[in-house]
Amino acid sequence: MTAPPSEFDYEAALAACAEGDGAALQRLYQQESPRLLGVVQRIVRNMALAEDIVHDAFVNIWRRAHSFDASRGEARGWIYSIARHLALNAVRDGQRELTVDEDTGEALDMAQSLAAWRDTQDSFAWQDSAARIAPCLEQLEPVRRNCILHAYVDGLSHSEIAQRTGAPLGTVKAWIKRSLAALRDCIG
Repeated sequence: MTAPPSEFDYEAALAACAEGDGAALQRLYQQESPRLLGVVQRIVRNMALAEDIVHDAFVNIWRRAHSFDASRGEARGWIYSIARHLALNAVRDGQRELTVDEDTGEALDMAQSLAAWRDTQDSFAWQDSAARIAPCLEQLEPVRRNCILHAYVDGLSHSEIAQRTGAPLGTVKAWIKRSLAALRDCIG
């Protein structure tokens, strides 16, 4: 039986992976693979593809464990972001984009993402996080809020966001950087 997520030491597991401890990766896999599979499957809507992505995520976790920086966020969040980005890339590469008008697209995508995370019942208290971030997102200028949503909900690259918004690439990068700082300050 695996320990509840709150008792599992993700940072120690990543540090051990960075040192080449295969048993640490195995413990991490046993701890998180079922939840990661659920998250990824909800994004890609294909169980076989989701299983492949979770496998690739753990390969990336193993290879990149040395790059984890606790000052930039929690270890478990870092693990989920790897899997989530691989899943979003798979969807984008498979050209399975939703076609929704620009006015409602971001809200719909955000609602779908929040519902998927809520359904996983992960222990980072996503519902609480969503409740805290929503008012902060509302404080951002609409174009900057859309850039954040495109990057972190839709999984678009900076250049893809620049194409969608018609803004220069450097401007998009600056908007995202400043908006993330504003969100961090707001959430505090």
